[in-house]
Amino acid sequence: MSNLLWKTLVLSPVVLGVTVLVSAKAMATKVPASSEGIKAKVAQTETPLASSASIFIQTKQPKNQQLVAPAKTDDNKVLEEVNGYSSEGNNQNSLSQVTSVSQFSDVQPTDWAFQALQSLVERYGCIAGYPNSTYRGNRALTRYEFAAGLNACLDRVNELIATATADLVRKQDLATLQRLQEEFSAELTTLRGRVDAVEARTAELEAHQFSTTTKLVGEAIFAVTDNFGKNDNNNTVFQDRVRLDLQTSFTGQDTLHTRLAAGNANPLALPNGTFEGTQTFNVSPTTNNGVSIDWLAYYFPVGNSQVYIAGSGGIQSDYVPTVNPYFEDYDGGNGALSTFASESPIYRIGGGAGAGVNLAFGNGGGGFQPSLTLGYLASQANNPGLNTGLLDGNYAALGQLNLKVGDRITLAATYVHGYHNGGTVLFDAGSASTTTGVDGTAQANLVAAGNAYSSNSYGLEAAFKPSDKLSISGFALYSDIRGSGANDDSQVWSYGAGIALPDLGKKGNVLGLFAGIEPYVGGNTGDKPYHFEGFYKYRVSDNISITPGVIWLTNPGQLPGNNDDAIIGTLRTTFTF
Repeated sequence: MSNLLWKTLVLSPVVLGVTVLVSAKAMATKVPASSEGIKAKVAQTETPLASSASIFIQTKQPKNQQLVAPAKTDDNKVLEEVNGYSSEGNNQNSLSQVTSVSQFSDVQPTDWAFQALQSLVERYGCIAGYPNSTYRGNRALTRYEFAAGLNACLDRVNELIATATADLVRKQDLATLQRLQEEFSAELTTLRGRVDAVEARTAELEAHQFSTTTKLVGEAIFAVTDNFGKNDNNNTVFQDRVRLDLQTSFTGQDTLHTRLAAGNANPLALPNGTFEGTQTFNVSPTTNNGVSIDWLAYYFPVGNSQVYIAGSGGIQSDYVPTVNPYFEDYDGGNGALSTFASESPIYRIGGGAGAGVNLAFGNGGGGFQPSLTLGYLASQANNPGLNTGLLDGNYAALGQLNLKVGDRITLAATYVHGYHNGGTVLFDAGSASTTTGVDGTAQANLVAAGNAYSSNSYGLEAAFKPSDKLSISGFALYSDIRGSGANDDSQVWSYGAGIALPDLGKKGNVLGLFAGIEPYVGGNTGDKPYHFEGFYKYRVSDNISITPGVIWLTNPGQLPGNNDDAIIGTLRTTFTF
């Protein structure tokens, strides 16, 4: 029987808080079965797949497993109290065995039980205390708690006998323990069977565990979507995307993400090859369900700051706060339907390999939490050819000043300087693509008449949460494009705002309404391409959500003469595990 496991079960003061009293004369009496301090507690944690310098990098952690409550039989009542007792022991993090009764701050030489406690500590070593160096001898306990402590003391006595120190065990103490053992035989049997089962399950888990440092976080998306506007050439499609993220920690504070992804989602065809209406599940390295490593990144803290290093597939929103709560969910399966509504297009400029850091200032006193985010990502970092690589190819350098005021207001100002080889789109999310963007019109992506160009982009982001049931957020973007040829400069604009109603109808649900203009070229003779979106994420369970929604695009493609509107309907189902 593992002594360590018993100490986890035992609220150490128990043992012989009562044995102290029975020492050689008294028999244990029944204690009331209720105790306010005995309550099972299930911890639930949530971190950042990616949420910021201690504050912004969001990562989801699996929820701890909770035991299913059995029917109320007598045996189950016993197990319930044992489970509750075990949970409390774990939450209290009881100290290991003390060597002197003076280590307890709440035990004084004038206490009536002081001599008995001192004898138990020095003779048998059966007593441990709480992390704050207290014994809490006045606390009520149940028969099952006492039985757990009694068993621990029996184990200790057996150790003394086995090590040829039986002379330390007094006959009168042995007689008392024998009587107690008979009195609590039923409880001792229950406890021992319970711990034996725990030990067996633990051994099985250790023998079959995947890794001691890595956990698997997965997401699978099924989506049915179609365009119901006039002159539509799309058919209704059923698409999927799957991501398996291996999250490894070496120190307990760092995280290495190795993500495998596959999908078959093709964006719907819209006028003039526009990238408007691109949905989050369309962002995938393949369209034939081929598996690839689409993200390899490492987060680690330095003081109050957080460092991000991307080996492949990094994007700006991996390390910078996007200030768009409930629309941005950092995985693409639980927030807004479109890439435009999920985050400002400025975070779609550049990506690939590189590094970023969130520098936190001050201690956040008074709810005032400023921070500075810096980053550099290159989309051709692995290519040693001409005009490519980490420094000579496509890159985007970002700086963002973040200001969080209490729990209600967050503001950010963003600047991104980028260099783009000829023919590459502006909003590429690190793909270095010459044909496919993830946001905006074709004109706003294929700028500079096919020549190499530099971009200087400026963005403002804000979020206001007047209550726990309402969130308002928005952004604005201006990009100044400087081409390397003649008469190939241009300006790109975009802005949008949304209202989110979290927990509408049920905890975990979200109703989102968003409106704005996806990136477009200023001065174009076509009408501006407006974007309206509404979605309702319904949380079926902790691991399944269903999101119906509509995206309405006016004049998609930003062509003179006004194209027919596109009305995209989507039903998205997301499984997380």
